[in-house]
Amino acid sequence: MTTILTVVTTVLLFAAYALDCGVLTLHYVHMLQLNSYRPERYVRWMKENRTALFNQLGWMALAFVAVAAFLLKPTDWQVRGACAALLAIHFVLNLPKKAKKPLVFTHRVQRLLATLAVLLAAVGLVVYFTGMVRLSVGLLFLWPVLTPLAVLAANYINHPVEAAISRRYVNDARRRLEGMPRLITIGITGSYGKTSTKNFLNALLSVKYNVLMTPESYNTTMGVVRTVRERLLPTHEVFIAEMGAKNIGDIREICDLVHPRYGVITAIGEQHLETFETVENIVKTKFELADAVPPDGKVFLNADNEYIRGRMGQVAAPAVTYGAAPDSQADYRAEEITVGASGSAFTVVAPDGESRRFTTKLLGAHNIQNITGCIAVAHSLGIPLAELAAPVRRLKPVEHRLQLLPNGYIDDAYNSNPAGFRAALDVLGGFEGQRVLVTPGMVELGERQAALNKELGGYAASRCDYAVLVGEKQAPPLKEGLLEAGFPEERLFVAKDLAEGLAWVNGLPAEGRRTVLLENDLPDNF
Repeated sequence: MTTILTVVTTVLLFAAYALDCGVLTLHYVHMLQLNSYRPERYVRWMKENRTALFNQLGWMALAFVAVAAFLLKPTDWQVRGACAALLAIHFVLNLPKKAKKPLVFTHRVQRLLATLAVLLAAVGLVVYFTGMVRLSVGLLFLWPVLTPLAVLAANYINHPVEAAISRRYVNDARRRLEGMPRLITIGITGSYGKTSTKNFLNALLSVKYNVLMTPESYNTTMGVVRTVRERLLPTHEVFIAEMGAKNIGDIREICDLVHPRYGVITAIGEQHLETFETVENIVKTKFELADAVPPDGKVFLNADNEYIRGRMGQVAAPAVTYGAAPDSQADYRAEEITVGASGSAFTVVAPDGESRRFTTKLLGAHNIQNITGCIAVAHSLGIPLAELAAPVRRLKPVEHRLQLLPNGYIDDAYNSNPAGFRAALDVLGGFEGQRVLVTPGMVELGERQAALNKELGGYAASRCDYAVLVGEKQAPPLKEGLLEAGFPEERLFVAKDLAEGLAWVNGLPAEGRRTVLLENDLPDNF
């Protein structure tokens, strides 16, 4: 009987161990992927989440497992059963929630998992061949605790291989681009508005050209490389590359690949301050695109943005400005603007004095800026203003970017920044009836994060009737800003997650038409 119990508990023990290690490993690899495989970002994430990362109950359970395994005797089926139970508890405590952006099992992830398996086997074999069998078992059971660090180590080990693979892909993409000398290349960057502007420009240029753009939010070097290698055809006449950055040099790296003839800088603001540290570094990085544009190209600059205006005089390439401010002196400017809950209308005046009235179903005054910039580029590439009216009228919002849904929700959940948050609140404030704000606040703003969230809380107070703050991290400064601006506390609710917040919204009393702004949806690593 004892032998049977020993076999059964041993099987249960290693099954629980495999499940626990598997779930934890996939979770931390997922976090590494969300942090772009960059060690410094992953380490920062570990520091910010150290409480959840090393919860005391999990530590105590695994410490017991390790000690028990070290002292294990072949007949101790009771100890094996206890260890299996504790590992099962730890497994349940660490079961992953439904991910907003699930782990993608790319070839890189597969290589990382293989390296982790080799690391685990190596640790066990080294200790085993030293003759310390019990110690080897104990170390194996400490693996779940060490998983975050093991993932980091595996990433460092794989770095030379991954760098070589990336170079091969980059060189292949570069050869493809160099093989199309007549291809018109356009780079688009900015702290916000990149993806919307890219999509709008694609629609406008398609009136005359066969256009390829980087899909969705592909805005890293490898995202551009993938687009070129998988989608660029000899028949394409224009290639639009969205260029994102979280560090100085990121834009320059993409420009060295694409060699943009035209560049568009949509806006600059306080975003990704956690990695850039200062707005000056953000400005410098965004203008890496302008620095890459040749003398026979053009840089299109949003003259309404104070940070862009401050750097205009340092641009070597020919610059074309656009704007929608009331006193705008831009080369292409939007005038006679009307904005409402059903869309906008405006007149664009070109440098030669020609003007044209445009209408769009898109929400928000900031979208008029983006469309005006796209009109400037398209007109400069030979498309008459008259031919641009129809595609502007047909423009659709990019998914999760101020997208008005049939149920009265405004989906602006992709991400958030101070300027975009303000623009979304202005849109919400323009609706009649019951106006509800649902937001977790803004992140990646460094030392300014609390202050900026408080500031936006105050700005929201006069533009919504109810406010739902999701989560506990950004809620305090948002709540403080709302209350200091006179927002009624009984109309404010702090929810533990989005589901609870939406349930609270659905329980609100009916007060005419209800409009709900979903502002920002934090990724899984926040």
